[in-house]
Amino acid sequence: MKNTGYIIALILLGCGCKFNDSTTKTLPIYGNKEPVTKTVNGKQVTDTVYQTIPAFKFVNQYGDTITEKSLEGKIYVADFFFTTCPTICPVMHRNMLPVYNEFKNNPDFRILSHSIDPKYDTVPVLKKYADKMGIAGNTWWLLHGNKDATYTIAKSYLVAVQEKNAQENYTHDGFFILIDKQKRIRGTYQGTDPAEVEKMTADIKILMAEPGQKAAK
Repeated sequence: MKNTGYIIALILLGCGCKFNDSTTKTLPIYGNKEPVTKTVNGKQVTDTVYQTIPAFKFVNQYGDTITEKSLEGKIYVADFFFTTCPTICPVMHRNMLPVYNEFKNNPDFRILSHSIDPKYDTVPVLKKYADKMGIAGNTWWLLHGNKDATYTIAKSYLVAVQEKNAQENYTHDGFFILIDKQKRIRGTYQGTDPAEVEKMTADIKILMAEPGQKAAK
């Protein structure tokens, strides 16, 4: 179910780290990066452009269309699952519930769970799954979409997913991916490990306090 070594290697290769100063703690920025030179006030300035999550279009458990614009001004966590998963998915989402409860009243936070089995995981199935878990409102969206679109966007999150194999099983990594308001990857956490999820909760709070991530007043 997991491809941990592959993901960690990708993350380490693409990591753009931001170091903490004496007053502000910040999280690193992960993914590919490239320098871009531009002219500012007549001077050449080199800036770093980081990998971001591209545009997308899916449907949530309420039948509402969700795009990248639905996440404007929001920090969010993404993961990949399927409702009939007998192994890591139930563990991942049990571990996500405390995160949901911690931030469900924060309008600047979302959770996106992408189904990798769109044929079975229709909107009504996702709604039933959400109801069973006690998920309500718009903090946690379970997303249905075109298979190719889902599998393609997984790569942007540095997550590996595969359709049914010879044993008729879907496979996917069990990571939670933390995304900032600029759609950059700011953390990855093993969703089956409660300690990792606790760290993610702490990191979400750190991210929310960063300049450029604070809620608008």
